[in-house]
Amino acid sequence: MAEEKDESLVEHLTALRSMLINCFVALGLGLVPMFLLAPYVMDGLIAIMLGDNKVSLNFFSPIEVFILQIKIAVVLDLLVCFPYIARQIWLFVLPALYDNERKFIKSIVLSSSFLFITGVLFCIFFILPLIINFGMSFATTHIQAMFGISNIITMALWLSVVFGLMFQFPLITYSLIRSGITTYESVKNKRSYIFVAILIIAAILTPPDVISQLTLAIPTYLLFEAGLYCAKTKSPKK
Repeated sequence: MAEEKDESLVEHLTALRSMLINCFVALGLGLVPMFLLAPYVMDGLIAIMLGDNKVSLNFFSPIEVFILQIKIAVVLDLLVCFPYIARQIWLFVLPALYDNERKFIKSIVLSSSFLFITGVLFCIFFILPLIINFGMSFATTHIQAMFGISNIITMALWLSVVFGLMFQFPLITYSLIRSGITTYESVKNKRSYIFVAILIIAAILTPPDVISQLTLAIPTYLLFEAGLYCAKTKSPKK
């Protein structure tokens, strides 16, 4: 029995090692083309964020833009390789699951990818231009806006990832209720606490202005309500 357990542990560790190697190789192979694509993505992000605002972005060190392109390449690499990485993780945990668990987790993986991409796009096309326009509204004849490209692009990348993660809220709510870890009534009765928690998280993750915090907190809470509703409608009837 001890030898069988040892063999099983070795097999699991070998499978884990292979999975990690495949993921890192995929990330390494994708980094070079993403770096070549990064300047065009940067130009597109700037065009979307600035819109019709007549303002130029400035950089203050010789390698500042180069470092930004590396950051963009890393984020793009993670986004592009996410389906492959999710599939590798899925294949690793698949043998240990029952049929009903396989169906549930498979749907969760697909839904998670969709929600993450939706959150990123929502941030890029709606939230970032809103933040820029809010900042530009303070400009006067004596006060002119001068933005550093590093601050703008870093904020864009950070908020895009944050919105992608926060858009997982309905999935988390749905999964906790459907898996039996908690109940619909229990979560429903704690709505006010959850709303306050969302506000606190939004305040921590966003820049220190009310607009950014509310644009993250309000959609997140609405998504929480959507996940709660889906969990209620699909709960087995007694």
